[in-house]
Order: sequence, then structure tokens, then C-alpha cells
Amino acid sequence: MKIENSYKTVGNTGGDLKARATRASPAQAGASSSDVELSPLASQISKLTGTSEASQVDAAKVREIKQAISEGRFEVHAEKVADGLISSVRQMLQAQARSA
Repeated sequence: MKIENSYKTVGNTGGDLKARATRASPAQAGASSSDVELSPLASQISKLTGTSEASQVDAAKVREIKQAISEGRFEVHAEKVADGLISSVRQMLQAQARSA
């Protein structure tokens, strides 16, 4: 059985992706967490879940995960991801019910 790449891309994404990839992230640029701005939707989700926009990011954990990905040893456990998503949705629904 031969698998073919039959989908077509729309627009000029090549240059745009390269430009995005070369931009420094806030962490790379030495920016603090206060320099990060959330979209309105992210802010709303944050309010519903009870998390703060100023939540701390574990930079060491982020570096560890990046290293594992680059070395090809990062494993995704689908069951844990699914359980986490379900838990997050439950929390959002509970928060929404409390605020209604």
C-alpha cells in the first residue's frame, strides 16, 4: 500500500513559518513573565479555571522537556493527556456553574 501526500497547502506558508521560527521567544529574549500578554480568550479561560495570568512557569522543566524532544526520548502518554484534558474541562465547567 502506497501512502501519498495528497493534500495541498494554501497560501505562502514557507516564508512565514521561517520568520516565526527565527523570532526569539520571550524566554530566549530574557523577558520576564510580566512581558507576556495573553489573548482575550486565554484570559477568559484563565479566569474560568481559576489560574492567574501571572502563573509561574517552571523554566527548568521546560528546558528538560525541550532537551528530551531534541534527543528523541520524549514520550507522550495518551491516557495521561486525556485524563488531564477531561479534568481541565470539568474544572472549567464547575467554575462556570459557580459564576452563573
